[in-house]
Amino acid sequence: MVSKQTRSRRQVGIKCFNVESEAELERISRIASELGVVAPISLRVNPDVDPKTHPYISTGLKESKFGIPMDQALQLYRTAQTLTGIAIKGIDCHIGSQITQLAPYLDALDKMFELIDQLADQGIALEHFDIGGGMGVRYEQEPDFPLQALSDALQQKMADRDLRVILEPGRYIIANAGVLLTEVLYTKHNATRAFAVVDAAMNDLIRPALYDAVQAVHPVVEQFNPSGHFEIVGPICEAGDFLAKHCLIDLEQGALIALATSGAYGMSMSSNYNTRCRAAEVLVHGGHAQLIRRRETIQDLLAAETNLDTSTTAPNLTTTSTIRAR
Repeated sequence: MVSKQTRSRRQVGIKCFNVESEAELERISRIASELGVVAPISLRVNPDVDPKTHPYISTGLKESKFGIPMDQALQLYRTAQTLTGIAIKGIDCHIGSQITQLAPYLDALDKMFELIDQLADQGIALEHFDIGGGMGVRYEQEPDFPLQALSDALQQKMADRDLRVILEPGRYIIANAGVLLTEVLYTKHNATRAFAVVDAAMNDLIRPALYDAVQAVHPVVEQFNPSGHFEIVGPICEAGDFLAKHCLIDLEQGALIALATSGAYGMSMSSNYNTRCRAAEVLVHGGHAQLIRRRETIQDLLAAETNLDTSTTAPNLTTTSTIRAR
């Protein structure tokens, strides 16, 4: 992946490679030198800060796979100075996602600015500081993220340092701009629960199954004083194929419901699991709706497959192939 990114930079224009390891740094240096270009880089540093979020999206702890350990970063910047084909531009950290508290950011900023000052003392001047993203949004009852307080703290800690600050607020911007619209195929009951089986499934929205995420469920037709309690589930043969649990809502076959806050990590994490076609995307602006991504078809899913009867040229994996029967 690094090879493809580096080789395509001339065409697409990459502002900066956020480097995660010494091996990746050396590869970028080698490829850039072969191409006769200079690759702008920053190092993603792991500040060992607990973001107080789901363990799968906690990326700033020292035991995680992400970034360069804080105690190795200074030496790796020195190494970067000696390599050809690269230009040191900045420093980066990203401690996690769906963070609802200010304290983890403040801890990370303190550690990162200490490292930035050490780099300056070594004559390594940086142009930017990418503080990552992860600002939480409201899925259920989460508090509003204190964005203004983060901005105030960042400006104070910046002091007179000449750095451009980069922020990556993807979820914070787009999550609440999208809903997953789905239809109830049928309802069913067992001794203890009522289920609404819908035409969406875990392949369309993986967050509930993967993170135990809770996303609000709204009936498209407004309800007053609902009395039903339903599990919203998909038709895939997996116990983990659920979209919401313990929903206070009245449902029947044909009802439409919307799962809120699906604008982030909805379509981008969807899949064709169980040979299911991904849904269409519709952009709504005021009273106008426009199809911006058509629904997939079975033909789309099969288009990349090759018939066994078709003569194809296979890659030459070995010069000699031997099959032995025992």
